[in-house]
Amino acid sequence: MEDERDHDTITLSLPSLSKQLAGTTLGGSADVPVVDLSVSDEDFLVHEVVKASEEWGIFQVVNHGIPEELMRQLQVVGKQFFDLPEAEKEIVAKDGDFEGYKRKYLGGINNWDQHLFHRLSPPSIINYKYWPKNPPQYREVTEEYTKHMKRLTEKILGWLSEGLGLPREAFTQSIGGETAEYVLRVNFYPPTQDSELVIGAAAHSDMGAIALILPNEVPGLQAFKDEQWLDLNYINSAVVVIIGDQLMRMTNGRFKNVLHRAKTDKERLRISWPVFVAPRADMSVGPLPELIGDENPPKFETLIYNEYINQKIKGWALEDLPVY
Repeated sequence: MEDERDHDTITLSLPSLSKQLAGTTLGGSADVPVVDLSVSDEDFLVHEVVKASEEWGIFQVVNHGIPEELMRQLQVVGKQFFDLPEAEKEIVAKDGDFEGYKRKYLGGINNWDQHLFHRLSPPSIINYKYWPKNPPQYREVTEEYTKHMKRLTEKILGWLSEGLGLPREAFTQSIGGETAEYVLRVNFYPPTQDSELVIGAAAHSDMGAIALILPNEVPGLQAFKDEQWLDLNYINSAVVVIIGDQLMRMTNGRFKNVLHRAKTDKERLRISWPVFVAPRADMSVGPLPELIGDENPPKFETLIYNEYINQKIKGWALEDLPVY
């Protein structure tokens, strides 16, 4: 069991991980699975998202039901915020928590960006002091996007549950149902001439259950598969879905918690809008009883989610964690 738990990457420090991956190669563009959610055959959708989660841990979804105009508006208000004078952005600056705006930082390696980080749901955990009041449409657009993002997340979790023979609501309930925490991070990566050296976000797997990312048109997200880094192809209006540590642990390793990273571009601005979905901090998370047994013993320890976070980031400041 100890050997299996090493895959959990709890005790593996970021510098160590980065050093291990430094010698790997870039393998070009990735044929990451693309799932068209307009297909009416739900059995087919279940098969496709489960297969992608088992083989890749990352996939893209198209025709997902989020209005394209709403996605465009989210991108516009995000760009407008980062275009503000620094003094205006500092109004929502971090002040001890992970939420808020932070300018460029270094986190042990050349890992830097500007970002805005704040909670989206449930309402009881939202602190609007970290939501920009300028541009004025920011809150309205972000709240509407959150409604659509929650519906899409629950659809995907439902298909993943059914694909493993579980009730549709199994994964959603295992991360807290309506109390599951949704957090938005808007990443702003300026162009840099040293794009081959500067990593916008270092190699990592996500601590939570699942992440859904809206990128702009500038590529930069890379996934690690078959001992090489692969660029994700940009698809207009697609949402990138990434399986996190907790879904990997709940499925006893059946789903992959994909290693991924982000790179900057030499000439173009890259912005991304990942929404991270995670259990409540006080929830116990581990292999689901229905997915383990004598022939498939648990590979991971059941832990309180907050304890898992503390173990994984031990020795690292939370604000310096690499998150796309």
